[in-house]
Amino acid sequence: MKKLIINILKAIWVFIGFIVLYLLCGYLIPFIEVPAKKVSETKNVEIFILTNGVHTDLVVPIKSAEYDWSKEIRFENTLSKREDFKYLAIGWGDKGFYLETPTWAELKPSVAVKAAFWLSESAMHCTFYDQMQVGKDCKSIQLTSQQYQDLIKFINDKFDRDANGNPILIKTDAVYGKNDAFYDAKGSYSFLQTCNTWSNNGLKAAGQKAALWTPSDFGIFQHYE
Repeated sequence: MKKLIINILKAIWVFIGFIVLYLLCGYLIPFIEVPAKKVSETKNVEIFILTNGVHTDLVVPIKSAEYDWSKEIRFENTLSKREDFKYLAIGWGDKGFYLETPTWAELKPSVAVKAAFWLSESAMHCTFYDQMQVGKDCKSIQLTSQQYQDLIKFINDKFDRDANGNPILIKTDAVYGKNDAFYDAKGSYSFLQTCNTWSNNGLKAAGQKAALWTPSDFGIFQHYE
């Protein structure tokens, strides 16, 4: 019995040590900046990064010379069904968090464990906006046409698609408002690959400055102060 108790205490300390190490890495590693790639082409496409204080979205113009997102992410899939929006915010994350956890107070231990350890599915959250207001929670970024095309590919590659190549709508009442919808996504969320890690990787794909790695929105936004 004594040996069992000692082993249990060791396991607890290992777990606590792991959590402390993760938090330390999650705070320090984001300070290592991946610099933006130097380009000679004109930067004529404006995108944004947007945070709600926890989760970061990549915001793109709905229609541009490079792409028309309304042909992929349809207005009719929202409750409002409006068709006059100008911007589309796209985020990737854990399906359980998105659909079962409207607020942190409603977070279930089972959802948290599944999300942390690659045990659940993922989803894309797409929200339409009339305009973007630049501030602490929203930063404007200028891209060249090629950089934007690289970002488009990065985002599109994360959507699960049906036999016809269309994004798969998740039919649910768990939307956040009248102008958003959820879609099935590829990959599994984990403590190493979070919603913010995905957005950070999107900035890298577009040749923009980013954190070397980050699990938090802070890790991204500190490079755009």
